[in-house]
Amino acid sequence: MTAELKTTLLPQIEKELKDNILSFWINHTIDEAHGGFLGEIRHDLTVVEDAEKSLVLNARILWTFSSAYRLYPDPVYKQTAERALKFLLEKFLDPEYGGLYWSVKADGTPGSEKKQVYGQAFAIYALAEWFRITKDKAALDEAVKLFELLEKHAYDPVNKGYVEALARDWQKTDELSLSGKDMNEPKSMNTHLHVLEGYTNLYRVWPSESLRRSLKELIEVTLRYIVDDNTGHFLLFFDDEWHVKGGHVSYGHDIEGSWLLVEAAEVLGDEELTEQVKKVAVHMAEATLKEGVDQDGGIWNEADNKGNLLDAGKDWWPQAEAMVGFYNAYQMTQDERYLNAAVHSWEFIDRHISDHVNGEWYWGLSAEGQPIISQSKVSAWKCPYHNSRACMEMIERLTREPAHS
Repeated sequence: MTAELKTTLLPQIEKELKDNILSFWINHTIDEAHGGFLGEIRHDLTVVEDAEKSLVLNARILWTFSSAYRLYPDPVYKQTAERALKFLLEKFLDPEYGGLYWSVKADGTPGSEKKQVYGQAFAIYALAEWFRITKDKAALDEAVKLFELLEKHAYDPVNKGYVEALARDWQKTDELSLSGKDMNEPKSMNTHLHVLEGYTNLYRVWPSESLRRSLKELIEVTLRYIVDDNTGHFLLFFDDEWHVKGGHVSYGHDIEGSWLLVEAAEVLGDEELTEQVKKVAVHMAEATLKEGVDQDGGIWNEADNKGNLLDAGKDWWPQAEAMVGFYNAYQMTQDERYLNAAVHSWEFIDRHISDHVNGEWYWGLSAEGQPIISQSKVSAWKCPYHNSRACMEMIERLTREPAHS
């Protein structure tokens, strides 16, 4: 089966990555007037001139093009990554208190100055990836500084884990939530998942003892508090002491977290913890497969804790994560149900999510089965990371596996 996928799936995914996703960002998103990248482009490619530029968008562009260059050393990928790095360090970096602003205005002056931990984590993730392709010591030093700032200010030494956000000067703030969709609670699954991701990538290039301790504890905290052992779903929001707030299920985060947890444990190199994590990851993948996948191969956005759909739309990013998460489950189990689910994820993406006319991906498919064109193609949250990463993960996994059928 793997041999067959190498001849069918692999070239399709490579073409999608290079010709539809990466080329879109190179050709449409450069901000020639103010530097960096445009903050928002609508579905019809209209530029929103005064749109703020989010830390998440810029860090994800840096990660994406650094990672693309690692796979395919095309100079334009490195140049695009370098543009993101320059803008990040010149415009987002807080010269007084350290860390990075949550957003800057269209012209690059500070916008929202709070220190959202999620955003700092993505900067760590991206700077570590840039270091992987360049050995740029200054970028690594910046990533390490961010790690140390999070450990000093955002880490909860009593209850473990990390607070959602802090004020510009790293003092407490009441403005905790990540976006308008999120609860204003001190801790969330989403922030912990992406701190995990950032720390994992940093550990690849800077395997210090302090980072090792933090990464190991973060995996353990995720298993203890964030994954529901009974259901195989992530719990989403918490108070300081890990009491659960709200009861939604996010299928995209479940399947994404299943493979990111395995990656973190494997990079850490703790065999006992890795075996524990793999069991949890398979449970999470199974829960998503049983409850979250529609007949067309797409996965729904959200349900309540009884399995009733709350959002029957299918946003772009859960589809990307499903392809990798199900394939990861297949690699761990050799259960062909997961392989089929991964292939169906790709087919759903190709059929419904990829925009074969204007490039990149639609925001998603509505509950009625129509492409969502009311949401922008580029925005604070619509970035090249989920889809590029899914393609690159599949390319790497299919390429390095022995071709057995």
